[in-house]
Amino acid sequence: MALMITDDCINCDVCEPECPNEAISMGPEIYEIDPGKCTECVGHFDEPQCQQVCPVACIPKDPNHVETHEVLMQRYRLLTAAKHVA
Repeated sequence: MALMITDDCINCDVCEPECPNEAISMGPEIYEIDPGKCTECVGHFDEPQCQQVCPVACIPKDPNHVETHEVLMQRYRLLTAAKHVA
């Protein structure tokens, strides 16, 4: 599952630099997570780093993007391979 940022976000700016996949960016009002880049930190860390640093706990799993660990690992491999090519 990808993660999402809820309306409880206070725009504190701590989650964005923690994302190893650069999946977090500022949206029109609050930060947003690109589900095509989010791996829940699979391949990088044991736990999602954005969740670890969020002071208001507004980053749950996104029920609209249910994915298995294997799918997240495959996305991690694709994203890291693309970084090495660029």
